[in-house]
Amino acid sequence: MSAGQRAGQGPKPAGYYHLARAVLYREAILFVRYPANAIGGVVIALFFFGVLFYGGRMVAGRALTESIEGIVVGYFLWTLSVGAYSSISNDIGSEVQWGTLERHVMTPFGFAPVAMLKGIAKIVRTFLTSTVILVVMLGMTGTALQLNLFTIVVVATLTITSVLGLGFAAGGVTLLYKQIGSWLNLLQFGFVVLISAPSLDVPWLSLLPLAHGSGLLQRAMLDGTRLWEFSAFDLALLLATAVGYLGFGYLVFQYATRRARRLGVLGDY
Repeated sequence: MSAGQRAGQGPKPAGYYHLARAVLYREAILFVRYPANAIGGVVIALFFFGVLFYGGRMVAGRALTESIEGIVVGYFLWTLSVGAYSSISNDIGSEVQWGTLERHVMTPFGFAPVAMLKGIAKIVRTFLTSTVILVVMLGMTGTALQLNLFTIVVVATLTITSVLGLGFAAGGVTLLYKQIGSWLNLLQFGFVVLISAPSLDVPWLSLLPLAHGSGLLQRAMLDGTRLWEFSAFDLALLLATAVGYLGFGYLVFQYATRRARRLGVLGDY
C-alpha cells in the first residue's frame, strides 16, 4: 500500500454529529458522577411547590383547589424555562471558573455552535427532571391532566426555545462581565409573570417569551387539545416567537464574544 493510500485512510474530521454525541455523553457523565446535585435540584423544586400548594391551601382553601391544575402546568413550564435559560449562562460561568472556556473557543466548530449544543443537552436533561417533578406534583395534589406526549413535547420545546434565546444573550453578557449571577437569578422570577400572561387577556403579551406557549400548553394539558387542533395562526406565532428570540439571543452572543476577544477578557475571571 502506497503512502498516498495510507494517507487517504487517515482519521476523518469530526462533524456536528460527533460533536452532538460528545456533548450529550458529557452531560450524561456529569449527571452520573454528581447525582446529588441533580437530585437536590428536584427536591428543592418540589419543596417550593409543596410550600406553594400546602401553604396556599391553608390560606385560600377552596379557591386554590379549583385552580390547582393550572398551577401545576405553570410550575412545570417554569422548571423547564429555568433549565433552558440557565443552561448556557451558568455553563459559561462554570467554564470560566474552571479555566476551560478557551478550549471551546478554539474548536473548529466555533464557540456558538458548541454552546448551542450544550444548551440543548441540558434541556434534554431538564425535560427528564421536570417530568419527574410533574409526576410527583400530580401525586401530591391528586389532580389529573391530559398528557398527550407528542403535543406536550412539541409545544413545550418551542415555548422554551424563546427562553433559550434569552439564555444565549445572558451567556454573552456573562462573557463580558463574568459575575452577574444575582441579575440572572432575578430574571428567572420574571418568568412567572410571562407564564401567567395568558390570563391577563392582553393581545400584545403573546409576543413575549413564554406567554403564548404557556397558553397553548395550558389548553393541551387541561383541555386535551391536540397539536393539529390548534389554529394555524397559533402555531405560526409560537414558531415565530421561538425562532425570533433564539436568533436575537444568538446574535447578542456572537457580538459579546467578539467584543470580549477585542477587550482581551474572554478567558479572564
